[in-house]
Amino acid sequence: MYLHFEKPSMDTKEKNKHNSRRHLLIRSGLTAATIPLLPLSCKKVMDGEEKDQDPKSFEFAFLTDIHIKPELNAPIGFQMAIDMVNTMKPDFVLTGGVLYMMQCGEIRPNASLFFFLYTNMSAGFQMPVHNCIGNHDLFGIYEESPESDSHPDYKYGMWERYFGKTYYSFDHKGWHFITLNSLDVTEDKRYARIFHKEQLMWLKNGLRNVERSTPIVITTHIPMICTYTQLNGGNGNRTVNNALEVFKILEHHNLKLVLQGHIHWKEFGYVNDRFHFLTGGSIAGNGWKGRRHNTKEGFVRVKVTGQDFSWDYIDHSWEAKRHSTEAQKNS
Repeated sequence: MYLHFEKPSMDTKEKNKHNSRRHLLIRSGLTAATIPLLPLSCKKVMDGEEKDQDPKSFEFAFLTDIHIKPELNAPIGFQMAIDMVNTMKPDFVLTGGVLYMMQCGEIRPNASLFFFLYTNMSAGFQMPVHNCIGNHDLFGIYEESPESDSHPDYKYGMWERYFGKTYYSFDHKGWHFITLNSLDVTEDKRYARIFHKEQLMWLKNGLRNVERSTPIVITTHIPMICTYTQLNGGNGNRTVNNALEVFKILEHHNLKLVLQGHIHWKEFGYVNDRFHFLTGGSIAGNGWKGRRHNTKEGFVRVKVTGQDFSWDYIDHSWEAKRHSTEAQKNS
């Protein structure tokens, strides 16, 4: 069942803010990324059910693998997801990494353009956004990259300039949320799937101030646990190499959920009555060209009530829009 939400009227201040955001995109040369301003239809969490009135209940959205770039109408698709999230009015948004689509030899002006595009568009969310770093969000780390490791934006530098630390935590209505950085750089200049030692020490020290009964949610880009290779084969390089160390640190805490991205794959599991894991598909699908692993482009909505949660996967309608756009080009 789908419900249609009419766009609410905006006062003059909101209109000016809305128009200013579009104007900045156009001035930056992104005229191909024209942003649709009307919200779309969206699906309810549960038909006929209103949001729980319990003051401790809340909802949040998890959007991963956005891969924003000016081409392939990516800004149109991302705006569709933003509009849909806004109609649902969650308390906040978590992202699961790869906000941008930087390539191996990307130069700094191009990388800055991606950061500008994402930060400008994500300002359209009507609730706080907590970002997670992904492998394509690292700057200048590859052998093909023209910048050296002495560049101030190298690796995490550009991310930290825009967003601050690559790992952090916050509390919301009795739940503790931890965003981890699952990436480093190998000696042969590729990305490494690892939680580095400084971060592990930070996590261990920070949890000393968290009651063991407090529900905890972890967000990571590279999965900590994943079924992909069991079902599809491959070399198994889909998970964080030292995820076990994080699980050990959390062993006596109330870990409820691990949210993860990277695979563009949707899966949900419950490990030995201990915790759930959820790999959240992707906003971009196969780089805005269609589905990847036959997973529809979309995001996860999580509803929390007390110590429990439920979730559903929201198709933000990009597939239908893409087919419609392609049909118009070919007509």
